[in-house]
Amino acid sequence: MNRVPSRSGIAWKVTLILIPIVTLGMLLWLRNLEVSALRQRTVSSYGTVPAFQLTNQNGQPFGSGQLAGKVWIADFIYTTCPGPCPMISSRMSELQKPLEKSDVHLVSFSVDPEKDTPAVLRDYAGKLQAEPGRWDFLTGPKSAIYKLSHDGFKLAVSDGSGAQGLPVHSTRMVLVDRHGQIRGYYDATEAEAITKLLADTNHLLREQPK
Repeated sequence: MNRVPSRSGIAWKVTLILIPIVTLGMLLWLRNLEVSALRQRTVSSYGTVPAFQLTNQNGQPFGSGQLAGKVWIADFIYTTCPGPCPMISSRMSELQKPLEKSDVHLVSFSVDPEKDTPAVLRDYAGKLQAEPGRWDFLTGPKSAIYKLSHDGFKLAVSDGSGAQGLPVHSTRMVLVDRHGQIRGYYDATEAEAITKLLADTNHLLREQPK
């Protein structure tokens, strides 16, 4: 004699089938909300980067004039850094592929310019597979670079006159828009830094097309 399934048994099977469907639906709904919020949000402004003129890894003059009208991303590092610089530079390198079809420029300022000559920076750029013409590594007078970091980008910096004798600098990457306005700070040591930076960069590219 065939046993007729109970109502509770049928309900339980239906529930097991519906749980993953409902869960997927909720995840898609939450993602759509996140995308919608991303489109509607605004990217703040934190002041203007002052004009500057330094020297890049090819020994060529490079400054705010070459960046005029471009969205760009900056960081402060030095090639012999035993601390966070390799991570910061690696994060910057990660930006090259997703931004390759844009005109976004990457700029790394050395906080140890006496040691980081153009030749040293060129070798450093090669190890990072920096794309020529898109990512510049800058050196120049220490006073100019430190003033730019502290007064221009509002980032802490020290020349290493302390006990350890090593330069101390910010781990934040900085997003700058086509008008030279600082639009965001992103700590390279945080897991979500690149995701947030790319989201804001793409927002700026829509807000300020070429």
